[in-house]
Amino acid sequence: MSFFRRPDYQSDTTQFIEKLKASRPELDAQQQAGRALLWDKQVDRSVWDEYRAAGVSQQPYVYQTRS
Repeated sequence: MSFFRRPDYQSDTTQFIEKLKASRPELDAQQQAGRALLWDKQVDRSVWDEYRAAGVSQQPYVYQTRS
């Protein structure tokens, strides 16, 4: 054991999360399902490129009238 070794420290937040996960083991599966619902999507790059190419370029000064 090292002379400079400190005792293991856990913040209140870390202790709370560990107790929460111990009391509700299904929490990890629910988090992964929520992430899959909103974020984990397959992106079709060719469709995305077509979407970008179809955009209309903006005028240099959008508030200028053509009179």
